[in-house]
Amino acid sequence: MNTNANESDAARAAFESLTAEQTSGDGIGELNLDVILDVPVTLSLEVGHARIPIRNLLQLNQGSVVELERAAGEPLDVFVNGTLIAQGEVVVVNDRFGVRLTDVVSPAERIKRLR
Repeated sequence: MNTNANESDAARAAFESLTAEQTSGDGIGELNLDVILDVPVTLSLEVGHARIPIRNLLQLNQGSVVELERAAGEPLDVFVNGTLIAQGEVVVVNDRFGVRLTDVVSPAERIKRLR
């Protein structure tokens, strides 16, 4: 097998474009997202955060309280795979915690943040 074969000897892989496609005659471009709709993502909520020295971290035990930078009543940050997509408030639904979205980042802004 010749490992020094030039690029013209290799076949190029062809991939379907994920760019905007024309819809049925209306002239509005729309992304074909069908290929990614079943991809699982991680949704996480951030109540707040704090920076503490390791000395204080090692002193934490059951019943310890860590003060966060966020005030009570402020909205939570909602992240998908580490990207902020919304803010919301905690709700209880059938004895489980949930989040009610109060402000959602626009799709254009979400795409810009991914780049």
